[in-house]
Amino acid sequence: MSRRFWHSLASVLSGNAIYFGFWRYLPARAQHKPFEIDWGLAVDFWICLAIYGLLARVKWFQQPPDKR
Repeated sequence: MSRRFWHSLASVLSGNAIYFGFWRYLPARAQHKPFEIDWGLAVDFWICLAIYGLLARVKWFQQPPDKR
């Protein structure tokens, strides 16, 4: 499997863990209700997207510089 898949999987799992860890402390509109499209899904999506960006940034810093 490609590295991008594992990168995406790690960001979704960790983002959902963060979201559902703080779920009780979020405002009522930001809490997801099962089987509904609501603002909770948007908040969860943005947390996962932020984690994806952080993992991409860390991965970028770990790569060796290009040899030219």
